[in-house]
Amino acid sequence: MTNDKLLYTARAHTTGGRDGGASRTDDGRLDVKLSLPGGPGTGTNPEQLLAVGWSACFLSAIKIAAAKAKVRLPDEVAIDPEIELHTGDSGYFLKARLNVSLPGIDRVTGESLVNEGQHLCPYSKAMHGNIEITYTLV
Repeated sequence: MTNDKLLYTARAHTTGGRDGGASRTDDGRLDVKLSLPGGPGTGTNPEQLLAVGWSACFLSAIKIAAAKAKVRLPDEVAIDPEIELHTGDSGYFLKARLNVSLPGIDRVTGESLVNEGQHLCPYSKAMHGNIEITYTLV
């Protein structure tokens, strides 16, 4: 028996896929058109959505780690994610870089917060061992 507690379930409806499709959440807060990465069209693509979701989650994890360590983060803390779509002999795959900016935080403390964030962030835990990830303190 596990001791987990459901906090939230995201629900969406997607049609058409990444080439001219659309996706909308059940609460209507997100309603996007989809397009191919780097291609024509006005929509976003799944890689951009992953970049936004993962970086937001990871930044929250760093804030939790900082609070536990009693480190005050500057307002300018930011993450610039890069999600790459590749193809190779085994088909399509992703690589990721999360570039973390913690201005005013010393390097040792910053690296500790980034490391702890990897253990706290559900996206990072889901991706660990499944795609190549580079976390960089910039």
